[in-house]
Amino acid sequence: MTGAIDGMPALVSVVIPHFNQVTAAARCLQSLREQSWPVEQTEVILVDNGSIQDLAPLRSAFPEVTFLVETQAGPGPARNLGARTARGSLLAFIDADCRADPDWLRQAVAALAAPDSTGVVGGDVRIDFVDPARPTALEGYEAVFAFRQREYIDKMRFSGTGNLAVVADVWAQVGPFGGIGIAEDRDWGQRAAAAGHPARYVPGMVVYHPARAAFADLESKWRRHIAHDRAGPRGRSRLRWLGLTAATLLSAIPHGVRLLVSSRLPGWRGRMGGLAVLFRIRAFRALEMLRVAGGADTSGDWSR
Repeated sequence: MTGAIDGMPALVSVVIPHFNQVTAAARCLQSLREQSWPVEQTEVILVDNGSIQDLAPLRSAFPEVTFLVETQAGPGPARNLGARTARGSLLAFIDADCRADPDWLRQAVAALAAPDSTGVVGGDVRIDFVDPARPTALEGYEAVFAFRQREYIDKMRFSGTGNLAVVADVWAQVGPFGGIGIAEDRDWGQRAAAAGHPARYVPGMVVYHPARAAFADLESKWRRHIAHDRAGPRGRSRLRWLGLTAATLLSAIPHGVRLLVSSRLPGWRGRMGGLAVLFRIRAFRALEMLRVAGGADTSGDWSR
């Protein structure tokens, strides 16, 4: 079946920012080869963002891919270069460490072609279990809480850029992604919504993302997010910030119930491990929010 949008064949440009993830990127690129969307109507662009790893194996294994280099640090600038270079009428964004479901692009195109389309869609992000029969504690936690795309889209008006598709003209109208100093996915999505292009959630548009390997990686993520929230353009008053800190800590109780009954987790091993990680990371987040409220310098946490 030939892919089309508005009755015409559509070229979809897939943009992938990359930084020192050659092995993961190979899995990502292979998953794009296996799409049900026609390969002749797909353009894949990988934008390297200053890797020290050798990309020659990727270039050799995937000659159909366009390889670019963006020297300005950050996934936003890398995505911007790919989007500016793309020839497609549709843009699809995925991260180098993600694996696309075989119907990912077809689902994205169908949603963008729908009569009520806003020109922006985001899909589900699921944890890519190493062994589904024996999920790790971090896999158990992240399967439920790491990528809450429906909540981001419905309540916060943005889709994570690891699973985002956009009509190219809409992307040009909204403008480029922000730099490394902001949460560029949220910033872009909310600008798009303000311009009349709110993201729509497409549950069948699925990508798989590995869980973090260590708790320290989860801490780094939350240091970055807390720094963005406190010091960014939506910075909050001290009193409200302290209220959010208390709510973050107390939220572990109802969210623990949510984890225990979630259908996204197989078996009890992952549930119990995930529960332990949940309480630990909420305590960490509350302490980090208190640290930031006390005036700690967090600019160094905005690293790649």
